Amino acid sequence: MTGPPPATLGLDGERYLTDNEDRLSWIMGSSRSGSTWLLEMLTATEGVAGIDDPHLGHHLGVWRPLPLAWATAEERPRLRTLSEVKRDKPGYFFSERYRDAWLPALQQLVRARFGAQLDDELPAGAVAPRVVVKEPGSHAADLLLSAFPRSRLIFLLRDGRDVVDSWLDAHQRGSWAIDEGAFPVADHGRLALVEWLSSVWTYRTEAVGRAYARHEPSKRCVIRYESLRRDPAAELERAFAAIDVDLDADEVRAIAESNSYELVSPGSRGPRRRVRTASPGGWQRSLDHDERRAMHAIMGTQLAAWGYLDAGESEQAA
Repeated sequence: MTGPPPATLGLDGERYLTDNEDRLSWIMGSSRSGSTWLLEMLTATEGVAGIDDPHLGHHLGVWRPLPLAWATAEERPRLRTLSEVKRDKPGYFFSERYRDAWLPALQQLVRARFGAQLDDELPAGAVAPRVVVKEPGSHAADLLLSAFPRSRLIFLLRDGRDVVDSWLDAHQRGSWAIDEGAFPVADHGRLALVEWLSSVWTYRTEAVGRAYARHEPSKRCVIRYESLRRDPAAELERAFAAIDVDLDADEVRAIAESNSYELVSPGSRGPRRRVRTASPGGWQRSLDHDERRAMHAIMGTQLAAWGYLDAGESEQAA
């Protein structure tokens, strides 16, 4: 490992995170982008601890309007968050006017909560870890990165059309996501769900992109899911470097090979499974013409900005 000499972690994870903010990293972008896979590989080496899906951003960035609006509104709504709508209101709890009052308390709350999990999961005397928080709710990226400016950011980016396709699969009867709050989508509701999911991907990609642009260049990197699938060892090496962990190439390659999609048992992968197809471009086979058109209408600008549209598709999305 590079950086300061390893310390030992006793029974005060909150103090550790307070004193070692640069050892805190975030994987942000979107759910269904390979973040679970990436976290599993990063935590496969000693000295990296993971915090999986804390959903912090869902509490700090409540969606406005509610998803129901995409099926009931007169015209497609503009997706925002409650804080975006209310931040200038002095009565709003997270009002910008009182930021100096609530931001330090929020920082302490996050450190205390993550620190408690470190205390619970790591033995006393363990080598001080790099702490990687996977997908905290990326629509709150601006707030989280401003609250922890010395932390590190991995922007995990995936073609939004494949993200929508993956979530549509999760909204099927019998899928892994039903027990976690998803629902079997009716045939007549698919288009509205496509529009909602497309709006969410667009919002999150814009939010993480803004936070990434402002963040210290030495503490950030973009990892594309498609590149991670094509050459996992090379991209994983970049991800380890981003969180300030120095492993030799053989170690990285061994981690990548032992966590490959092909090693997942056939009964644990596929449609309606948490581990699905891992095949970029699958949306072209799964979504009909109207659904593809709706996706491009909403996501087109961001897809083009990140190089996911060719010239012909860009013209259709314009």
